[in-house]
Amino acid sequence: QVQLVESGGGLVQAGGSTRLSCAASGRTASSFPMGWFRQAPGKEREFVAGIMSSDGMIYYADSVKGRFTISRGNSKNTVYLQMNSLKLEDTAVYYCAARDSYYAAYSYWGQGTQVTVSS
Repeated sequence: QVQLVESGGGLVQAGGSTRLSCAASGRTASSFPMGWFRQAPGKEREFVAGIMSSDGMIYYADSVKGRFTISRGNSKNTVYLQMNSLKLEDTAVYYCAARDSYYAAYSYWGQGTQVTVSS
């Protein structure tokens, strides 16, 4: 079992920056591919960014490419999402997620953290 706890977020002005953190614990958490998702009011949850544990391969949704950066801490038990040039449409609850392998579905989820971008 893997436990994920997000932190960070809050209220940010448009054009500003913030960083989210996700601390993973439990069974070999450092070896799991991890990612960030978000869900805006009235919309379905969508993929934001993902990072592998082994080769460090990273991938992003087109909507955040060039503005967001996903990374892992040295221990690989923590994943960050640096969010720059924030837009109003980035307002959402952001979720950290993990999966057993690149080919598996994301099955471990954090509780979510709110990011609100204001004008």
